[in-house]
Amino acid sequence: MRKIDQIADQYVEDAIALSPMNATAMGVPGHDRELDDLSPAGQAAFADLERRTIAALEAAEPVDERERVAKEAILERLKLSLERHEAGDTYLGLNVLASDVHSVRQIFDLMPKDGQEAAENIAARLAAVPDAVEQYTETLRAEAAAGRVAAKRQVLEIAQHCDNWNGAKGNDTDFWIGLANSVTIDGEPIKSGPLRIALSNGASLARYAITKFALFLREELAPQAPEKDAVGRDRYSRASRYFIGAEIDLEETYAWGWQELARIEADMRATGERIKPGASIEEVVAFLDQDPDENFTDKNAFRDWMQDLADSTIADLADKHFDIPEQIRAIDCKIAPTEDGAIYYTGPSEDFSRPGAMWWSVPEGQQLFGKWREKSTVYHEGVPGHHLQVGQTMARVELLNRFQRQMMWCSGHGEGWALYSERLMDELGYYEDDPGGRLGMLDAQAFRAARVIVDIGLHCEFDIPEDNPFGWRPGESWDGEKMFEFMHAHTHTVEDDMLKFEVNRYLGWAGQAPSYKVGERLWMQAREDYKARKGADFNLKQFHSDALNLGSMGLAPFAESLSRL
Repeated sequence: MRKIDQIADQYVEDAIALSPMNATAMGVPGHDRELDDLSPAGQAAFADLERRTIAALEAAEPVDERERVAKEAILERLKLSLERHEAGDTYLGLNVLASDVHSVRQIFDLMPKDGQEAAENIAARLAAVPDAVEQYTETLRAEAAAGRVAAKRQVLEIAQHCDNWNGAKGNDTDFWIGLANSVTIDGEPIKSGPLRIALSNGASLARYAITKFALFLREELAPQAPEKDAVGRDRYSRASRYFIGAEIDLEETYAWGWQELARIEADMRATGERIKPGASIEEVVAFLDQDPDENFTDKNAFRDWMQDLADSTIADLADKHFDIPEQIRAIDCKIAPTEDGAIYYTGPSEDFSRPGAMWWSVPEGQQLFGKWREKSTVYHEGVPGHHLQVGQTMARVELLNRFQRQMMWCSGHGEGWALYSERLMDELGYYEDDPGGRLGMLDAQAFRAARVIVDIGLHCEFDIPEDNPFGWRPGESWDGEKMFEFMHAHTHTVEDDMLKFEVNRYLGWAGQAPSYKVGERLWMQAREDYKARKGADFNLKQFHSDALNLGSMGLAPFAESLSRL
């Protein structure tokens, strides 16, 4: 009897019952008309499930190494999640990218849009938005009464997101109306009848609920919200452990971030010499941005280029450098129906009928779309990045239980792998004849290194080092404006509107941004440790298979599990 797997699978069933939105994300049918209970009672129910599962796992003995890995990995995730819940951190994390109101909006992106059942599901779920948003409001009120409110900057920015979803930039940008109009039956728009009425009414109800929520944020929550963005060392330490899945030395990592950024920028200058000798990085960037062969001015044409690159990369890497299961040799590149600025990946459904997708929420006003800027993004979000990692995990039914395949995620492991993938493509020679693409990759690496600096520095309230390699504001303290200034000085591929969104994200989602570069650092360390153990038998393709076949997990249990292979 595989007791660990039974406990893990039961957790998934119980979690699906508590979270219809998770069910939709996983592709589990039968829950698409409902939204999660976002009230305090709903949050407490999830915490109780975590407590029960932790107790059951701790009392169970694994029958083999596979179950041992599963037990260690699941316990690490659940214990950290419960610790953050009990410390009251969860709703202090209200931010411009990851909040329950964002989850409510985004879940509609994953729903089928064609057919009678699809139309009925969307109409019913739209009608459920007011209750879900009211429950979320109740939770935020309860947290505020306990003295826990996110920073004012985040509260007001999310209110603006709500306005934007409701068409503040023009009727053609109203997400809810656009959603209702996008639903079809046999490919034909629904122009009349009960379903048209239900969809229109649902859109109106959702729109009103979001309007009401934005008003709550501005008029009730914002006056109670602190002006200070920094979360402090204690809360940051919990967040860092959760997002990375390992405890790091924050002072050492802060110092490493400065040195790593300087190293990458030296490489950028050398790469720039290959493109335009004698020019500064800024001049090289301007040169590339003026090259018609490197740029698109139409976002849909750019999407098509991303799709072609993603498809050709899968075909080229499969069987040669990676074991890519047949089920995931397809990926969709999509323009998101919003303009928030986020780039993100959504995994395939459990039965693979819905493929994995990379989404790009193009900021309003962006007119130039550079291939050289985003080549590494396709590798990060597609293959060998998130799509390979998530898809391979989901396909390994014989190795991983359902919890590991569907509900296990650690940012340090996942985003670390994706950043490692960008760097790996350089190692494999995919930028050899493309110095512009390599410069874009290095700029993305520099961007992630700079995030380590600003995130740890601001939230832990570390001073800017007197001897920092850039001679920038030595000895001063961090704030939001200095964060933007520093990030602006150390990126060349991110437009100002997107950079503003990014900085607001770091200010509101403490500990998450460094997980990319720190995760990559720990992945590289894991590879070197594996290589040292294997000696002459080391094989890079085998390392990738062995590592990914362990599934997603915190980076501490990952290193421990990998050491036993």
